[in-house]
Amino acid sequence: MRIGEVAQRTGTTPRLLRYYEKQGLIAPSRSDNGYREYDESVLGRVGQIRELLQAGLPTRLIQRVLPCISSPHSSIHFPGLTPEMVALLETEQSRLTARIDCLTRNRDAIADYLKNLRTTGEPQEHAQDHTEGNNA
Repeated sequence: MRIGEVAQRTGTTPRLLRYYEKQGLIAPSRSDNGYREYDESVLGRVGQIRELLQAGLPTRLIQRVLPCISSPHSSIHFPGLTPEMVALLETEQSRLTARIDCLTRNRDAIADYLKNLRTTGEPQEHAQDHTEGNNA
């Protein structure tokens, strides 16, 4: 299939698919006229790339991890795993954990605020003070 169909079926853009190709994340074949040709497997691969990007992994790490993932929910196996790759993965894991913790705190604060708002019909005082302080 051509790049436009892949973009439509994956919810991306042709430009983004060309970027993934440039980063070494996908590798389409070329037809005689030079058009990119993709097989069905690229649909799952693009989904994996998007999930990993959304999780916060940089493309340089995705490029190294992606070949080891055979399906979206499979285990990752690294033949010839190096200490550098272990350190890189540990760093990314720590960074993602910190990000998850921050997102969890923010989600919980919003939930508390909405709960109070629904219960009392009034915004929380400290939230108002914080907002007003930022606008002053």
